[in-house]
Amino acid sequence: MIKHLLLICCTAVAIALYSCSGGTLIDQSQDMSEGVWHVDSLASFDYVIEDTTLKYDISYLVRYAVDYPYYNLYVTYYLEDSVGNILNSQQQELILFDKTTGQPLGTGLGDLYDREVKIFEDYTFDQTMKYHFKVKHYMRMQELPGILSFGLKVTENED
Repeated sequence: MIKHLLLICCTAVAIALYSCSGGTLIDQSQDMSEGVWHVDSLASFDYVIEDTTLKYDISYLVRYAVDYPYYNLYVTYYLEDSVGNILNSQQQELILFDKTTGQPLGTGLGDLYDREVKIFEDYTFDQTMKYHFKVKHYMRMQELPGILSFGLKVTENED
């Protein structure tokens, strides 16, 4: 009887915690083949905005190796509407290693690290629709080693 009661309580807590995470629209990463990001490869993500009155936080999710040859990563993003019109595009710099110490930033174990880099806070969308977010690296190498996956996270800002 006690085991059943404990199981019911744990299930109720799990359901409550799951229902509180409804503010995430996308939390997805794409693996790079053999840990190399080719210059002509786009990381592409689709998500739907249903409420234009809300503000959203948008972050990149980068998994990288400690032998990545640079301290930073330049990327260019393209935000497109559902018919492919580019609504916004910009080059951005992501810092992966501390410039002074050379220590990897983010969380990791061994030679792999994950870094979430917030790129937009309180971003608003004009229309209710499906959006496409595409990202490519803008480094000097055609084949960029050490980037294992690249992702996008879009969440409702609860402030």
